[in-house]
Amino acid sequence: MTLTATPIPRTLSLALAGVRELSIIATPPVDRLAVRTFITPFDPLVVREALLRERYRGGQAFYVCPRIEDIAGIREFLEKNVPEVKVAVAHGRMPARELEDIMGAFYEGKFDVLLSTTIIESGLDIPTANTLIVHRADRFGLAQLYQLRGRVGRSKTRAYAILTMPADKPVTAQAERRLKVLQSLDSLGAGFELASHDLDIRGAGNLLGEEQSGHIREVGYELYQEMLAEAVAALEAGIDQPAADKWSPQIAAGIPVLIPEDYVPDLGVRLGLYRRLADLESDAEIEAAGAELVDRFGKLPPEVETLLKVVAIKALCRRANVERIEAGAKGAVIALRDNKFDNPEGLIRWIAGNAPIAKIRPDQKIVWLEDWQDAGERLAGARELLENLVRIAEGAKAKA
Repeated sequence: MTLTATPIPRTLSLALAGVRELSIIATPPVDRLAVRTFITPFDPLVVREALLRERYRGGQAFYVCPRIEDIAGIREFLEKNVPEVKVAVAHGRMPARELEDIMGAFYEGKFDVLLSTTIIESGLDIPTANTLIVHRADRFGLAQLYQLRGRVGRSKTRAYAILTMPADKPVTAQAERRLKVLQSLDSLGAGFELASHDLDIRGAGNLLGEEQSGHIREVGYELYQEMLAEAVAALEAGIDQPAADKWSPQIAAGIPVLIPEDYVPDLGVRLGLYRRLADLESDAEIEAAGAELVDRFGKLPPEVETLLKVVAIKALCRRANVERIEAGAKGAVIALRDNKFDNPEGLIRWIAGNAPIAKIRPDQKIVWLEDWQDAGERLAGARELLENLVRIAEGAKAKA
């Protein structure tokens, strides 16, 4: 059994796919209060008031820095601006005995503030510590901030978490998104919902990364999830035969292909739409899906229009046995799945008839040379190429 406040994206992905069983405990302990969370530019006055308020009500505070190098500057700041509090320092490079002594003294109430790195994010239960200040919160991950916030509010006392950002420069869009999610999910038992947002923001780890090999990289994440769910269901039913051979072509055109969050805000609905679109095969099905999106969510944004075009190209790729197509400003490179084509003689005639624009490389990949000025031309050109290959391949099947 594994217990966690926030499953990491990879673990959550496995749970949602059915590889791991999942149970959610959403009932908080009796009289437990949610932690009030505030996101603010770094302000010495806000920090001073927060630490003194906690001290005057007989409590303690955590002050967390992202790096050991930041601790000295923050300690100097506290000594200058909040001289009333006693500060202890803890980080991972300290000798084990010294670290143990400091943590013990803090637990016994000999210090008002524990200035530390993220070593406190798990396994620490100090009921009297009910104020958390995070320095440069934009440098922390979403699950990491949630774990840190879980160090306070572990008693019946109202707890506060103040996440500070640099006052003199903007943070990245992704960091701002993480902080807004954390601030919006300040109710008790929100760990699963927060982990779902983390999966949406970060993806499922190396399942999607360049280091991953095997089926996921070949078939794509959505189809892999479907295949994995079928395999799990088959094993649970005692069926040993493997699932049918399914694969998903790869389209590389340097174009954003997604459903924007501001178009479909609900994460579960977005994931469901991705899976439905991955199964579409015909132009009629894709057109119907586009009409449904317009009816449910309004006019299609450019990213979704591009996504539907890519879905159509993927359907053509499957019919022509094209494993991957890379479309750029100077043309396209097409790789056949297992280097097989249903009508090799027809393919050779087509390439010879379009020379020198078309040619076959020594690695058996087809190269098409053409100037495509923008993303629209690249997608239109790729579709036209694949329609030609489908006609050639299916022409051989019709004769057979």
